[in-house]
Amino acid sequence: MTVVGPFGLSVRDPALEADVLNGLSAVEAGLLEATKSEVPFITEAAQHLVRAGGKRFRPLVVMLAAQFGDPYAPGIVPAAVVVELTHLATLYHDDVMDEADVRRGVDSANSRWGNSVAVLTGDFLFARASHILADLGPEAVRIQAEAFERLVTGQILETAGPRDGRDPVSHYLDVLAGKTGALFAVSGRFGALTSGADETVTDILTQYGERLGVAFQLADDVLDIASDSHESGKTPGTDLREGIPTLPVLLLREQAQAHGRPEDVALVELLDGDLTDDARHADALVGLRAHPALEQARRDTVRYAEEARSALAPLPECYAKSALLELCDAVVHRAG
Repeated sequence: MTVVGPFGLSVRDPALEADVLNGLSAVEAGLLEATKSEVPFITEAAQHLVRAGGKRFRPLVVMLAAQFGDPYAPGIVPAAVVVELTHLATLYHDDVMDEADVRRGVDSANSRWGNSVAVLTGDFLFARASHILADLGPEAVRIQAEAFERLVTGQILETAGPRDGRDPVSHYLDVLAGKTGALFAVSGRFGALTSGADETVTDILTQYGERLGVAFQLADDVLDIASDSHESGKTPGTDLREGIPTLPVLLLREQAQAHGRPEDVALVELLDGDLTDDARHADALVGLRAHPALEQARRDTVRYAEEARSALAPLPECYAKSALLELCDAVVHRAG
């Protein structure tokens, strides 16, 4: 049994272990190659987050999904590089929008080089992903374009907020389905598609990926409140400080409006104040960590992870399926 990646995924089959480790190693090499430029500064900026490491969760999903077809098919590694490049590009843009100082335990690109360089570096990564996609064929280009549209739409919906009369929690879950779920769905779909798996299997792994992606983001929401920077790789309460409405905060507001408990109302008022003040920010974190809304967010994380598990039910029993099921457990474990 080998443990693969920071999630502690247990791979119990030597052949699967070799395929996954070799695949992820090839993805790492592919990422470094794809982020090279004739301009040294562009290479430095583009490789900043690649070299900082990361979970490589999406490429891992690609590798495991490919086990349901030919795991040695030539398009698998390039497809995994595409999804990770796309993810990395969004991180550069997210950090600008969030004014984040730390990403993956290192200075964010925007804090190191400024917003303009960070945005343009993200654009550079999108361009490199598109270049690789062109060699995977028009179907892959179409799938990625649809996913990218969903991703951007999710980000815009988050920025715009829910329309009048729309439940904020439902709106937020729709946002996550686009912002995060779409790229996880593509990871499952690309792995199956490039390996030649049949259409039914491809659809199953696409559904699995989307639900797993939402669970993954909800776990991040919990971590933003509950963890320290060592655990999460970024400054605790970053979303909170920037006023980004994550699930624990939305659930708190829902409970305060429904029941009007003085302690809930007081915490909401604190959140509505100036959280750039370090003392207020620290008080808000303490209050949320002790509030039942955080535990409810954990339960919602479990619910989406269980939906991902259920999506895999029609697949035949095999080591790859067991590993995908274990990823659901790993996501839940992140949320505590």
